[in-house]
Amino acid sequence: MHQPSPIRSACRALCAGLALLATAAGAQDARISDDVVRLGILTDLNGPFADITGPGSAAAIQMAIDDFGGQVLGRKIELIVADHQNKADIASSKAREWFDTGRVDAIMDVAVSAPALAVLEIAKQKQKVIIFNGPGLDRLTGDLCMPSTVHYVYDTYALANVTASAITERGGKDWFFVTADYAFGHSLQEQAGAVVAAHGGKVLGAARHPIGATDFASFLISAQNSKAQVVGLANAGGDTVNTIKAAREFGLTQGKNKQTLAGLLMYINDVHAIGLRTAAGLMLTEAFYWDMNDETRAWSRRYFEKMKKMPNMSQAGAYSSTMHYLKAVQAARTDDTAKVMAQMKATPINDFFARNGRIREDGRMVHDMYLFEVKTQAESRYPWDYYKRIATVPGDKAFLPLSQSKCPLVKK
Repeated sequence: MHQPSPIRSACRALCAGLALLATAAGAQDARISDDVVRLGILTDLNGPFADITGPGSAAAIQMAIDDFGGQVLGRKIELIVADHQNKADIASSKAREWFDTGRVDAIMDVAVSAPALAVLEIAKQKQKVIIFNGPGLDRLTGDLCMPSTVHYVYDTYALANVTASAITERGGKDWFFVTADYAFGHSLQEQAGAVVAAHGGKVLGAARHPIGATDFASFLISAQNSKAQVVGLANAGGDTVNTIKAAREFGLTQGKNKQTLAGLLMYINDVHAIGLRTAAGLMLTEAFYWDMNDETRAWSRRYFEKMKKMPNMSQAGAYSSTMHYLKAVQAARTDDTAKVMAQMKATPINDFFARNGRIREDGRMVHDMYLFEVKTQAESRYPWDYYKRIATVPGDKAFLPLSQSKCPLVKK
């Protein structure tokens, strides 16, 4: 057997030693506050939005941490999870506590728009990173934008723009809205109404309901009496599911005077809960679908093993945004907010969630959006096979143009 020469062995030993010294020096050069990269998620763990964000989003973030190796720059990565109960005061109090005494470096999501707005203000005061995957209010990167905000998955403009324009162009000109009575619902209705009008349509009216409503009868009777061709659902989560189920019971989608339901924010979880018998034919816009390609299927099946359900766009976005943040910390060699954000904005996003995604100066992550139609029972071939892709809308067409942004950070 050939034996290595003493000189070669000595070189290998020297090189190994130098590598260890370089690693140690690199770890010393890295500046991580309190030697832990601590991430938080404020979400709805038990309420009407728990299925579309909640435990699933927390699990996706933990998957990203685990896939990253559980540490960055030799420091441990920790995840803290809290239930804000869909209340802005609880969300802001918890965020302040996390930043002041919990040493949280970044909040990776705040489900629901009202709590998100409250936490945005705290993050602004504390100059901390905050990434939104669950809420859709476009003001988060509009007039309320700040240097360390990222709106990652979708917003009300993109949802309304893609869905409402497609349906209106197909002949659905007269609209009535069933709207969740809070900031997100109002914004979604306003954006969709503007798109309908721009395409020659008309908004005949709207009915607003509280979060977690149990009886949609009066709202749907108003929609039925309007005789609108399209009933736009400007709500989310359990509210959307219950609206669609009630619409079927009231006969809105059957008979001579049937109306088209447009889900302005629908997740695959909603379709699963409703069932294809009721949901078939619905048009909706999403940023992600588990069954689009080999990469989406591979990651989604790993997620399914943990959660026993397929992921939705917000949960996939939670994973992708967490990986992007951790890579930025690694590249910047620090968890300093300004340096990490600069790295995140300078680095394109290419993974199973987005191709050639980028974070603009207003914090909007721009990527393709997809228009889907829900399959019939006969068309579905296997569990969770729910969507037909109708169109791919490039990010620069789906999201509000930067030239129209109200973000004060944008140079006009």
